[in-house]
Amino acid sequence: MLKIDLHSHIIPRNLPDWTKKFGYGDFINLNHNEDRTADMMHGGRFFRRIEENCWDEKVRMDEYTNFNTQVQVVCTIPVLFSYWAKPKEGLEVAEYLNDHIAELVANYPKNYIGLGTLPMQDTALAIQELERCKKIGLVGIQIGSNINDKNLNEPEFFPIFEACERLGMAVLVHPWNMMGKSSMEKYWLPWLVGMPAETSRAACSMIFGGVFERLPKLRVAFCHAGGSFLPTLGRIEHGFNCRPDLVAVDNNRNPRTYLNKFWIDGITHDINLLKYLLTLKDSKKVCFGTDYPFPLGDLEIGKFIEESDLSTSVKEDLFSNATLEFLNLDKKLFI
Repeated sequence: MLKIDLHSHIIPRNLPDWTKKFGYGDFINLNHNEDRTADMMHGGRFFRRIEENCWDEKVRMDEYTNFNTQVQVVCTIPVLFSYWAKPKEGLEVAEYLNDHIAELVANYPKNYIGLGTLPMQDTALAIQELERCKKIGLVGIQIGSNINDKNLNEPEFFPIFEACERLGMAVLVHPWNMMGKSSMEKYWLPWLVGMPAETSRAACSMIFGGVFERLPKLRVAFCHAGGSFLPTLGRIEHGFNCRPDLVAVDNNRNPRTYLNKFWIDGITHDINLLKYLLTLKDSKKVCFGTDYPFPLGDLEIGKFIEESDLSTSVKEDLFSNATLEFLNLDKKLFI
């Protein structure tokens, strides 16, 4: 059975010292260690230690082989988005990261599929880089759940989504810059509480802002099983019904009608929750994903799905069909 991991992150082995080059900011840099790990430095501050599977494509392929998974969809680590940078420098960062992923895809076309990153802080430059991403072989983009605290329904982002629809480029929405992060650092709460909320924030913003209504052919997926959006859909729908004066101001369609207008990955860490999500969404709208290689991801790469009592056809949808539909790719490319 073909298995494609929709949601994995990668970083180049070496990064320019953009903080020094540009003369400002907390751009990510890597300090490599003798034990084949590296320290991600946020400006001059330690951010996290990562293993070589964050950048070594062959190590990654070997680890995936152990779990009978053939293909990884790769995108950058969200902390590299650099939306706060000046637009010109933000574009330079995006170009460097996208060129790295495009080269990887060109070298291993049966093992890697690439998503780019954009300087979302500048609409014109974002569209320019989106068009270049398509030319260099990337099939979509990854964006944050907010852009410098602006929701995704803001008018300045609509032309970017419009261009994605026109070019047939998929959009993977990943939580980052979590709301309330500074007030809940203890217990890893930004990652445990903030990330699911951020994803729901993004989904609600795009639904209530009319993005899906205005761009019916736009292909969007939300990471981490859609965050808290689907488990709290009853509350969201009730709010739409009881206070349309607050909720339905830009789009008067019930949010439940959009359930199969977008995709999610299946990172639930809980087979019962995944089964519940499959009662809400068609199995061709739920993609196998892991958040590899980070510890909060699915470290056994789909084992909980493999060992479940889900039908073979549903497993085939999860493991490849849904992702192929989201990315508009032919299965023959990978078998």
